[in-house]
Amino acid sequence: MGRSVGSGYPSASKHGEWCGESHGASIDRYYDQTWLDYRFVWLAGRNLAFHFGHYDHTTRTHAEALVNANRVLAECAGIQPGDRVLDAGCGVGGSALWLARHRGARVVGLTRVAGQVRQARSVAAARREVHPPVFLQGDFTAPPFGAATFDVVWALESLCHAVDKPAFYREAARVLRPGGRLVLAEYMLTGQPKDEWGRQMVSEWLEGWAMPNLATPGEHREYARAAGFAASHFRDATPTVARSLRRLYLIAALTYPLALTARGLRLRSAVQHGNVIAAIRQYQALRQGHWVYGILCAVR
Repeated sequence: MGRSVGSGYPSASKHGEWCGESHGASIDRYYDQTWLDYRFVWLAGRNLAFHFGHYDHTTRTHAEALVNANRVLAECAGIQPGDRVLDAGCGVGGSALWLARHRGARVVGLTRVAGQVRQARSVAAARREVHPPVFLQGDFTAPPFGAATFDVVWALESLCHAVDKPAFYREAARVLRPGGRLVLAEYMLTGQPKDEWGRQMVSEWLEGWAMPNLATPGEHREYARAAGFAASHFRDATPTVARSLRRLYLIAALTYPLALTARGLRLRSAVQHGNVIAAIRQYQALRQGHWVYGILCAVR
């Protein structure tokens, strides 16, 4: 299997080493310190979405597009009432709760961030779903479940944080029953940027969002094949998320002078400031053709 493009860039694991941390600890720091940014700038109403929104004929607003992302992936995976779903990298539970309510799925959400587990459990308790999701702390590249436990493995913009992406595919195949489905939406590089500015854009994006590397669409399909998935389908969903990507870029670009001042006054941390820079760089890199937003569906 090919090496993930981007592994030569300054990575989030190196960012964590500034404080003597592992990559996993840098992910914890990222989400702990950027929670308020997400809460006030991105999350809309009851969706609890850390992901980007998908715009189509059913959506008009940012909030609707965020919810629509769940529908798009659920339809891709063919999720039915009673399906056992592993939400790999569940955040604070937005997708898991949506799947429980709107698809009747029995969901286990797994995230390594302790604060996210606490928040997800609190929200789930307050919403009182008929089949409330279960939220656990753990590594989705080494999930603590037996073989053939789930019907669906779901990863919505979470695999970007994994150092060993092939391990995720191997473990997804292990915990899925025969005929089970994998669905993921992810940032996927189109190749190694040829110019220095392109490399810098991608590097600052990855580092700011605690992403150690990104793979290409071809590499993702190869990882799935090597893990034992019999069939996979890739779709470039960039056109449907471009409006959402641009929205984040505009927010970050317009507020950057204020963010820079706050950083200079030490009112915001290096992690928080890096998050703003990454929000700008992701869209600049997209416009330069360095990555696409891909959806991959595969059958065990």
